[in-house]
Parts: sequence; C-alpha cells; structure tokens
Amino acid sequence: MPELDHEHWMRHAFMLADRAEQEFDEIPVGAVLVSADGQVLGEGWNRNLADHDPTAHAEIVAMRQAGQRLGNHRLVGTTLYVTLEPCAMCAMAMVHARVERVVFGATDPKTGACGSVFDLIADPRHNHRIEVQGGVLGEDASRRLTNYFRAKRGKPLLP
Repeated sequence: MPELDHEHWMRHAFMLADRAEQEFDEIPVGAVLVSADGQVLGEGWNRNLADHDPTAHAEIVAMRQAGQRLGNHRLVGTTLYVTLEPCAMCAMAMVHARVERVVFGATDPKTGACGSVFDLIADPRHNHRIEVQGGVLGEDASRRLTNYFRAKRGKPLLP
C-alpha cells in the first residue's frame, strides 16, 4: 500500500471547507475519504444548515458519498481526512464503517472525540480499531475556523 500524502489531502479538505463557508455560509469543515491507492471515494463539507440535517457533518457527507459509490456501508482500507477533529457522532460512524485511519487538522476542544475531549475511537470495547493522526496542518486548520467565527462576530481576523 503506497503511503498517502497527508498534507496534500488535508489541503484538499481545506478546499472543501472553503466551499462550505463561501457557498453555503456553513462552519468551514471539509472532509475527503481516500482509498488505499489514493483515489477519492467521497467528499463532504458541513451541510447542517443547507440540508436542515443535524447529521450532515463533513465526515458523514463524505462517508455517505463513498458508500454510494462503493455500494457498501463498509469503507475498509480508507483514510478520512478532515479539517477538524471528529465529534462523537462522526467517530462512531467511522468505527461502524470500518475506516482504517482518520487524519485531522485542528483539535476540537469542545466536542472532539478522537483524543482531545473524548477518545471514543480508542475505546477497547470496539471490534474495530482506527489509526488516528491529528495536527496535520493543524495551525492553519485552527486559524481558518477561528477566523470564521471572528468574522461572524465582527472581530479582526488573525493573520
């Protein structure tokens, strides 16, 4: 299995996050699900507001698209790149789908479920283990989210 270029795919996820913000005024979180051989299986960005759907997080949207493409709810051997640490809902969906690895940018100090606030993925009671790598382009990911909320509040953006 060739090693995936984490920074390349995180930049791809940033592009998707930009779409969430610019096209839909959603919180800018993007996710891309990649096969072991580097093919995009699914892409997503937050669509909670646009779809009136509390489950339409970027990760869920990407996994749904991949499941449709593959004709299977199991996403074995895949890597999910996401700009923000997944929440509990997304983390458990990844376990159920048998995602092999999650790579995220910014940690989520409020609802992160992949090692910061919660560590649901590492719970030994699960029958599937997911490799977790956080902090890939983390400063950039964090600044993007902070600036989104600063702009909403009329505060100056961080450089």
